[in-house]
Amino acid sequence: MSTLSGSTEQVREKLLALRAEFRKRIDTIHAHARNPLEADSSEQAAQLGNIAVVSALEAEATTELAAVDAALARLDAGTYGRCAKCGEPISAGRLAARPASALCMGCKTD
Repeated sequence: MSTLSGSTEQVREKLLALRAEFRKRIDTIHAHARNPLEADSSEQAAQLGNIAVVSALEAEATTELAAVDAALARLDAGTYGRCAKCGEPISAGRLAARPASALCMGCKTD
């Protein structure tokens, strides 16, 4: 874990904060999804368009949440900061920008 910027606990705190953010986003989307459609057909059309956008946002948040959970598992296993594909260290800059990164830049672009 030599490329890690900060201690393991700082990394864990950052990942847990991201996890909470994505969980909140998903919960908010689910809460809004329970709202019934409007009676007016033109309003329903607008709402259905919004549902498509919100569904895409939910899928993105769910994917990011899974990546954060996987990063926490790697942290617990002692493999955080190493590329899951080639085993080389992931740069500190990449981990700072995307703490849940599982791949180094070389493998990410392959």
